Amino acid sequence: MCGFVLALLVIAGCNTPSEKVPDFITGSFNDDYGIEYEISQELWHQKPDARFHIVTWNVKDQYLIARNDSTNPSEPGLYTRFDWMKFENMPPYRWGFCMTTYNAKTIEEARKISEPDRENPKEGCNGFPFSRMKNHE
Repeated sequence: MCGFVLALLVIAGCNTPSEKVPDFITGSFNDDYGIEYEISQELWHQKPDARFHIVTWNVKDQYLIARNDSTNPSEPGLYTRFDWMKFENMPPYRWGFCMTTYNAKTIEEARKISEPDRENPKEGCNGFPFSRMKNHE
């Protein structure tokens, strides 16, 4: 029975228990624009009122896909893809993210979006910089 349930989770694109989310991505953060975030394995909360319910993590390719909450101020019910990268020698910023798409109609559409240019974090997010993240103070 457990194997059947796990197979359904994989087919549905849900998180599987074996997927290890990097520790540096979960927790309380501020970005370089002063926005606060709470990120867990299940929820990306951009305060005060934007919530993204994480559907799947792709740790190898450094992105996650989430369904926009039905009460979000924009694009409710659609899908967002967050790509991330770790930063070296940029304290206090440890990592950054790119909202590669925020209005995909399906998980598959979000998955197929071209990945950002991580070699150019200042413009590699559709012409914009990755948002830099530091631990919440």
